[in-house]
Amino acid sequence: MTHEELKAKALEQLEVAEEYNKLEEEFSLLRQMLAARQQAGMTQADIAQKMGTKATAVTRLESSLSSGKHSPSLSTLRKYAKAVGCRLEVTLIPEQ
Repeated sequence: MTHEELKAKALEQLEVAEEYNKLEEEFSLLRQMLAARQQAGMTQADIAQKMGTKATAVTRLESSLSSGKHSPSLSTLRKYAKAVGCRLEVTLIPEQ
């Protein structure tokens, strides 16, 4: 069974789908961060150096978004964005 097949099977369960959907904002941000890092051609160690921290901190930052167990500060996200040549933009979108 592939990862996508396993994911599809798990998401058939209502409780699993609800919990998964709660993490969509974190997953979206993580995808953007990883894409920006790749676009910049940087490693976690490169970003850490620009942020003035250790590579393990960048690893924790990226992995925390996929686990939903930690919400990084805007200051940390701003530093990450600057390190990869981006700016951070936070937008509130009205519920429909």
